[in-house]
Amino acid sequence: MKSIFLSHAAPQIGYVYAKETIAKLKEIADISDTIYTKDDVLANPELFKDTEYVFSTWGMPKFTEEEIKANLPSLKAVFYGAGSVQGFARPFINSGVKVFSAWAANGVPVAEYTVAQIILANKGFYTLSRIMSSGDLSAKKIRAERAYCGNFGTTIGIIGAGMIGKMVIKMLKAYNLKVVVFDPFLPDEVAADLGVTKCSLEELFEQSTVISNHLADNMRTKRMINYEHFKRMKPNATFINTGRGAQVVEADLIRILTERPDVTAILDVTNPEPPVEGSEFYALDNCVLTPHIAGSSGDEVHRMSEYMVAEYEKLVAGQPCAYEVSLKMLETMA
Repeated sequence: MKSIFLSHAAPQIGYVYAKETIAKLKEIADISDTIYTKDDVLANPELFKDTEYVFSTWGMPKFTEEEIKANLPSLKAVFYGAGSVQGFARPFINSGVKVFSAWAANGVPVAEYTVAQIILANKGFYTLSRIMSSGDLSAKKIRAERAYCGNFGTTIGIIGAGMIGKMVIKMLKAYNLKVVVFDPFLPDEVAADLGVTKCSLEELFEQSTVISNHLADNMRTKRMINYEHFKRMKPNATFINTGRGAQVVEADLIRILTERPDVTAILDVTNPEPPVEGSEFYALDNCVLTPHIAGSSGDEVHRMSEYMVAEYEKLVAGQPCAYEVSLKMLETMA
């Protein structure tokens, strides 16, 4: 078999790969409807000795380098119709197998979600809607309404200018906003092209009315954002997290939300997800929780498989590909 679907969560293939996409792969990649698991591969390596291409998504199994060489000796590329490949990519790349990821496709709805939250936060949507819905039409409501700066010339802080962070920055160009960025890996010339100002993490929290986290998920970023940063937030500022919950010292975030009811947190990710029963996040009026919906969902997931089909077509045609993952990229990407 030249190409196979590989996943230990078979329903995810049918969810991410639309019927039309599967039909196209049958035409161009010699693939069948069968969804194989790692156990299938290990149990019958003879069946997969000629397999050159793997198509997958969430549920892609982990292989060791030895398992890849022994059971998938002809494999040329893995096309992962989802975002992060940190969990499985290294052994494949080390074995000479190209790995492609639809992280850019998965990043589009994250960026859209983030920009929507930024614009609403600057209008005081979360605080004011809560006050208005309570029926409080007193001076308290009027004072709160005047406390928010709106979306003209306001400073937005982006933590991490990777693929998604850059998408957010580019989408924000449609608005009259200033953007500051914390990202030690962002070259000065790229920052200039993006029209953003680089600064320290402390400066970012001090200057921004809305702060959005897009850090890569690795050991260096775990618990990176803490009380020393949150305490610097401007009056009525908002912290948005669509990155990873583990990058935040959540006890410190709870502390600042308790101490400062003017501050708002919009959390699409937590650690763990969802927060444990009894978490203070559930009781805080100034904490808005969503169940990891920023990434691709519904029909949005089809974009990811389409990106991978396009990469396959470029690869077999000998054309430059856009979304191959390298070992170097794994050091900083989500």
